Amino acid sequence: MQFQISNELIEKIQFLIEQKNDEELLLHLDDVHHADIAEIITELSLDEATYLVKLLDSEKTSEALMELEEGVRERILETLSAKEIADELVEMDTDDAADIMNELSPELQKQVISEIQDEQHAEDIVELLRYPEDSAGGLMAKELVKVNENWSVTGCMTEMRAQAENVTRVHSIYVVDDKNRLKGRLSLKDLLTAASNENIRDIYIPNVDYVSVHTDGEDVARIMQKYDLEAIPVIDEMGRLVGRVTIDDIVDFIKEEAERDYQMAAGISEGVEADDNIFKQTRARLPWLLIGMFGGLGAAGIIGGFQETMTVFPKLLLFVPLIQATAGNVGVQSSAIVVQGLANGSLKGNIIAKRLLKETSLALVNGVSIAIIVFIISSVWFETTYTESLSVCVALISVILLAAMIGTVIPIVLDKNNIDPAVATGPFITTSNDVFGILTYFLIAKAILGF
Repeated sequence: MQFQISNELIEKIQFLIEQKNDEELLLHLDDVHHADIAEIITELSLDEATYLVKLLDSEKTSEALMELEEGVRERILETLSAKEIADELVEMDTDDAADIMNELSPELQKQVISEIQDEQHAEDIVELLRYPEDSAGGLMAKELVKVNENWSVTGCMTEMRAQAENVTRVHSIYVVDDKNRLKGRLSLKDLLTAASNENIRDIYIPNVDYVSVHTDGEDVARIMQKYDLEAIPVIDEMGRLVGRVTIDDIVDFIKEEAERDYQMAAGISEGVEADDNIFKQTRARLPWLLIGMFGGLGAAGIIGGFQETMTVFPKLLLFVPLIQATAGNVGVQSSAIVVQGLANGSLKGNIIAKRLLKETSLALVNGVSIAIIVFIISSVWFETTYTESLSVCVALISVILLAAMIGTVIPIVLDKNNIDPAVATGPFITTSNDVFGILTYFLIAKAILGF
C-alpha cells in the first residue's frame, strides 16, 4: 500500500517530537515505508530530523538515509557520532555503506570503521573505498550468492541458504573454482531439476557476462542495457569474483551522470544541489558566465569593427539577434545529438566525417528553409532592399552550416581527448557560435553589398 505524506502527518510528527512522545511517534511510523520516512525527514528541521533518525531502528533509517538528497544526508550525518553512523552502515549493503563513507572526512571514516563490529562487513567497505566511485569496483556490492564448481547439488543448496541470508535480492548464482575465479553462472531451474549427487561443474553455464573492477561505470551501464541484465559480476585482475553490480545501482549511476551532464550543459561546472550555499553555487556557475561575458565582448568588438557598414546599411543591425540565436540553437542541437550518441555508444569508428556530412546536410536543408522565410519577412515587414535581404539570408545559411560543424566536431574531439563532451552542449558552443556567427554575418554582408 502506498503511503501518502500529508501536511497533517508532518505537523503531527513535529508535535510528537517536540513533546518527546516516543511511544506514539514510533506507533505512527511503524508501517511507513523507508522512502516515505526520507520524505518526512526532508520536511523536518535538522534537530527534528536528527531526533527521528536516532529514535527509529537502524534497519529502517539506514534505507531512508539512502533516499535523501546528498546535502540533507550530509547535514544529518554531521550530527551523529561515529558509533551511530556505524550502526547505520551495518544495516546497509556494502555498496551503499561505501557511498555513505565517501561523504565523510578521512578521519571520521577511520573512526566509523573502528566502530563496526562485523569485521567482514568493515573489510568489504574498506575494499570498495579503494575504487573510483564511477568504476565497476566503486559501484559493486560484495553481497552475492556463489557456489564452487566442485560442490554437489546437495552441498550447494546448503551453502546457498546460508549466503542468501545476507543478500537482499538474489539475481544470479555465480560459479567459481577453488581459487574463487569466475567460471560461469548457475540456472536455478537446472539446480532444482538436477540429481542431488551431481556436481555443479556438470550443470553450470560457462557463458557469463562480466566486467572488471576498473571498468568505467558508463561501460557497465551500456553492457547491462545491451544484454538486458539485472546484475553483472565483477572480477579483479586475477579473474576472481569480487562483487556484483545490480540494476538499482546502475540506474542511480545513470541518473547522477544525467544530472551532472545537464548541469554542465547549462554551464555549471561541478555538481551542486539547490540548497547548497551561495559560495559553492557561485564557484560552479561563474567560470562559464565569464566565458559567456568574454564571448559577448568579442561579439561587441566585431560589431564595432563594422560600424561603417552599419552606418550605410543600418538595417543590418536588426538581424544580429537572429544570427546569434540561430547559430546558438543549431550548435546546441548538433552537439546534443553527438553527445547522446557518444554516451550510448552508437557513434563508433571513423565517425567525424560521417556525422559531419549528415549534420551539414541537415543544416543546409534547415538553413535554406529558414532563409526563405526570413527573406520574405525582411522584405515585407522591415522593407529591406533585395541585396540587404539576400545578404542576410546567405549569411544565415552560412552561419547555420558553421554552427552545425562546430557543434558536431567539438564534442567528438573532446571525447577523443578524454574530456567529457557534455561541456560542449552549454555556453562553450553557444558563445563560440555567437562570435563566429557575427563575424561571418558581417563579412558576407559586406561582400554582397559591395561596401
